[in-house]
Amino acid sequence: MQPITPFLWYNGQAEEAASLYTSIFPDSQIVEVKRWGPAATSVPGGPVPPGSVMSATVRLRGQELILFNGGPMFQFTPAVSLFVSCQTQEEVDHYWTKLAAGGEIQQCGWLKDKFGVSWQIIPDLLMELLHDKDPEKSKRTMQAMLQMQKIDIQGLKKAHQGG
Repeated sequence: MQPITPFLWYNGQAEEAASLYTSIFPDSQIVEVKRWGPAATSVPGGPVPPGSVMSATVRLRGQELILFNGGPMFQFTPAVSLFVSCQTQEEVDHYWTKLAAGGEIQQCGWLKDKFGVSWQIIPDLLMELLHDKDPEKSKRTMQAMLQMQKIDIQGLKKAHQGG
């Protein structure tokens, strides 16, 4: 296990989320599934059936996450998001389409999946263009990005060049 592992709290959907995420990201897998034992009758969110999924550990592109079925008392917020670094527009399009399905599209490459988890689907080129030494190019790139929902690499390049 990696030294620091994100731990995401779900209300009964951890197994579904694990299956969805591992189907979207290449080189991904469900590493482990743990089931509730006899203690399931005294969990803070109320009793759950013994044998139901307590947690699923997934590995997405080398990053492990623990998805935990803890009950309804905690909800996801955009204050914490998962950042997906993309090399191409095809990658951006793939992750955006798959993760946004049943969720909520937001601005600047952000979305919420159908479980309420916030994701940022960002091409590496965005950071490069935003950190250009020419402040006008950087500003144009930022203004273009602020108008986008899903990030469009060609649109960023065009804005950066002044077109």
